Amino acid sequence: MACSYFWYMQSIHRRKIILVLLIFGFTWTLTGQTGGKNLNYDDYKRKSYYFGISLGFNSSKHQVFHSRDFIGNPQIHLAQGAAGVGFNVHGIVNYKFGEYFDFRMLPGISFATRHLDFNVNSRTNIESIFAEIPLHIRYKSAPYKDKRAFVIAGLNYSYDVASNSKTRQADTFIKISPHDFQLEVGLGMQFFFPFFILSPEIKFSQGITNILLFNDQIIEASVMEKLLSRTITLSFHFEG
Repeated sequence: MACSYFWYMQSIHRRKIILVLLIFGFTWTLTGQTGGKNLNYDDYKRKSYYFGISLGFNSSKHQVFHSRDFIGNPQIHLAQGAAGVGFNVHGIVNYKFGEYFDFRMLPGISFATRHLDFNVNSRTNIESIFAEIPLHIRYKSAPYKDKRAFVIAGLNYSYDVASNSKTRQADTFIKISPHDFQLEVGLGMQFFFPFFILSPEIKFSQGITNILLFNDQIIEASVMEKLLSRTITLSFHFEG
């Protein structure tokens, strides 16, 4: 079972990589035909702000910190987080200040699945629906042939609207706080087309708040001291 799950996850990651390479190759071929000029970029550089939509895929997990009860525990020999996959839908509000900097707000929804593995054949699945408000500063390179690279950094606040479900509130279930703050960094490329800007982006998010609600009545919860969230997100922004 574990072997099948491993190969299933590997297959998903390979498909993501192939998709990214195809999109980058296709857009690079199209924009490379403009020579050294920025034909489409000139139509956007006069705008001080613009809007858009972002679609993406995520792989997220919990970073587990063990408590003292884990050491020598006769019942729990393994307690670790395992990654699950999900997808995101966000709006985009982008405000330019200067030639190379943007302030970005991307309110939206993220669907995520995370796993907690205890011992060999015991897995707890945590399915979440996050309402998120990422706030980013983006630095962009000088444009060349209607393309340019960028890096982002910022903070994301998320609230798990699924945390009040009856399953998640059960006395036998590990309690996770619905509130989370994450530091985020990422990089990507902008491709300027006549009617929109396509921006593939990969982003890394690291939780900075302990989201475990301690409960020593549940043995699985008692062996953990802290849980931090970690997420990798591949997004495609459509702006204009």
